[in-house]
Amino acid sequence: MATTTYREAVRAGLREALTADDRVFLMGEDVGAYGGCFAVSAGLLEEFGPDRIRDTPLCESAFVGAGIGAALGGMRPIVEIMTVNFSLLALDQILNNAATLLHMSGGQLNVPLVIRIATGAGRQLAAQHSHSLEGWYAHIPGLRILAPATLADARGMLAPALADPDPVLIFEQIGLYGTSGELAGDAGPVDIDRAAVRRPGGDVSLVAYGGSLAPALAAAEDLGAEGVSAEVVDLRTLRPLDEATVLESVRRTHRLVVVDDGWRSGSLSAEVAARVAEHALYDLDAPIERVCGVEVPIPYPRHLEEAALPSPADVVAAARRAVR
Repeated sequence: MATTTYREAVRAGLREALTADDRVFLMGEDVGAYGGCFAVSAGLLEEFGPDRIRDTPLCESAFVGAGIGAALGGMRPIVEIMTVNFSLLALDQILNNAATLLHMSGGQLNVPLVIRIATGAGRQLAAQHSHSLEGWYAHIPGLRILAPATLADARGMLAPALADPDPVLIFEQIGLYGTSGELAGDAGPVDIDRAAVRRPGGDVSLVAYGGSLAPALAAAEDLGAEGVSAEVVDLRTLRPLDEATVLESVRRTHRLVVVDDGWRSGSLSAEVAARVAEHALYDLDAPIERVCGVEVPIPYPRHLEEAALPSPADVVAAARRAVR
């Protein structure tokens, strides 16, 4: 085991992918000489050269489109989009091309494209760089949506994503890049089909993903001190959603709190709540609770940014309501 950061774990995954397959290359804004907007790709240009680490113009539609073309041509491109808000400039390419070509070609054209996107708040980058829009992309058939919340997932999700014959979007929460912890030096690929129970419990299920996992785990610790046993489920993959693991947890605890950095209206939390209501309504002993981002553009001042995001205290309050 070695101490590493989330940023370094992602970089290790990139290095392993580039080393293992000559078809893999990384492209995006500032990924080369600058080392990436969040320093994720620092040093990779010197290691792999400009053919494998490609700086692009500031035009998301163009370089995502180029990535789709490269994938159709037999390459395994990894496209980095600087923030999730900027991904909207490439939404036509992602939705109308990458996600639909297999269907529209009658199964003839796979698009083995991986798009890495920095998402969420926590770095005082204001409204145009800080929203959590991964729930929007989880709405789109034809895409696989991943949300690594742990060091092992940050390192290990890229390999199976590249092995997928269809487009995969990996959402990396901006606030996690600097977090650190222990990770095995030989940590390898992880399961991208199943959610993970990060903490077992028997009184209430806290379902979270990405940046919302940390406040859920902190809340579970606080609840434990009060004698409330909270189970924490990390969704990991937002599409296709592993509803079986969520339902199994709810059937054990009989209470559900969904934690989601995104806005409440039309959110991923709403989808999770709906599926539990559809398939496990009579297992519930209390109404479903949702703890979501406040429905405002993410503010710049730190105290307002923090107030706009789910906190451990918010999760604890929701769990107390469910248990009582």
